Amino acid sequence: MSNNNVAIRFSDVSFKYDSNKPILDGASFSLRRGSKFTLMGQNGAGKSTILNLITGALKADDGLISVDKGLTVAYAKQVIPKKEMELSLREFFEQYFDEKNYSIDKKIDEVLDIVNLKADHDKKIKTFSGGQQARLLMASAIIQDPDILILDEPTNNLDQEGINHLTSFLMMYEKTVLVISHDAGFLNCFTDGVLYLDVFTKQVHQYNGDYYTVVEEIAEQIKKEERKNAQYEKEIKANKEKSEFFAHKGGKMRLVARKMREKAAEMEESKVNVRREDKAIRNFEIPAQKELIREIINISSVGIIKNNKQIEKKVDISLRKKQHLLLSGPNGIGKTTLLEALASGKASGTKIDEDVKIGYYRQDFSTLDFESTVFDSLMEAMKEQREEKLRSVAAGFLLSKEVIYSKIGDLSEGQKGLVAFARLMLEEPGLLILDEPTNHINFRHLPIIAKALDKYEGAMILVSHVPEFVEQIRIDEVLDLGK
Repeated sequence: MSNNNVAIRFSDVSFKYDSNKPILDGASFSLRRGSKFTLMGQNGAGKSTILNLITGALKADDGLISVDKGLTVAYAKQVIPKKEMELSLREFFEQYFDEKNYSIDKKIDEVLDIVNLKADHDKKIKTFSGGQQARLLMASAIIQDPDILILDEPTNNLDQEGINHLTSFLMMYEKTVLVISHDAGFLNCFTDGVLYLDVFTKQVHQYNGDYYTVVEEIAEQIKKEERKNAQYEKEIKANKEKSEFFAHKGGKMRLVARKMREKAAEMEESKVNVRREDKAIRNFEIPAQKELIREIINISSVGIIKNNKQIEKKVDISLRKKQHLLLSGPNGIGKTTLLEALASGKASGTKIDEDVKIGYYRQDFSTLDFESTVFDSLMEAMKEQREEKLRSVAAGFLLSKEVIYSKIGDLSEGQKGLVAFARLMLEEPGLLILDEPTNHINFRHLPIIAKALDKYEGAMILVSHVPEFVEQIRIDEVLDLGK
């Protein structure tokens, strides 16, 4: 590939946070100008780390990272930092310019139009919904007019309209794009290939082609390598057995035995280093609170946002044991606000049985104490505090011995999600409230999570903009706030 056509190049790059946590070990890849690639890998493998290495926020320990001279980079992160929540919309965008931009209001309107959002420029960031904040993150990168656009989970919290709008924009976008996403359908629409970060070898494998084709290609390659190694193993065993047989014969047979041993050694060296598949979390169940007999929750009215005003919507929802409710509606209508009120027990027009224990999965993981270790957080969630059970549950969610003693705030967003599910399993709630539980989660885990939610025997209220996920879960009633 001509250097003149390369936008980003990694050459033998190594990086680690500390001696016990290597992320990259001599990794190499290159992206040509105008290409659109997705970055894949297990939760916690270090995908966001690679993006921060590209932007210069982190520095490599060894190797060379080069962004072609003159090319600018903009990074739309997964979440808006807490310190920016008090900013007005105008102040939020102004921070991306070194000098005062006198046409900032015009630029803001232009990028908001691209992400299909209308808003007062004096409105505080904290008042936007999760889906609207996702659009603002995208807009914050676009307003910089970068040569290289980096997106970290851009479809999180977006409704289908928002995803369709973003997809159309990226299909028409002529500059370089690197994106992390677990939304396969979204990726397949516009990507040219995949960079795969192997959590085991710390290498980056590069594949060209549309997303679905590449994923199939990777799976087939692994099967071929496994078959090849199986044949090698068979031949190695045979040669070792022959060498042992001839070694006891003496004379010239010892020479034959030595050659057999050498042949076996050569085959050992020829074995392919098979890239191991991402581990999926273990099948699990969220036990429901026992003795759920009465009505668990009754909702007679809800508050929704319409034309920037909160209005009351009359409903008639009653949930008992084993009943699942899907809460739907466009971004900004008030789904997350309603779930927060329900979880706190302070939602007007709602009555929750006073004996019911509520398990709440927030889309921003703010129910977790980021200063607490994973171990302490899980122990706190247990009714009967048993370390053996804690470690077993943690292992099932791929929370290793190293991870469980880490602060939750130091984990990847995907790992935080797994901690949140582990806590729900240990809490044994009677009412389960879930706000976008697929955000940041590796696609391999989603069928297992869907199966657990499908079997949950308490009352459940779910918000999700991922139809493929929802289709796997038993839904008894739907409340569309937009109708």
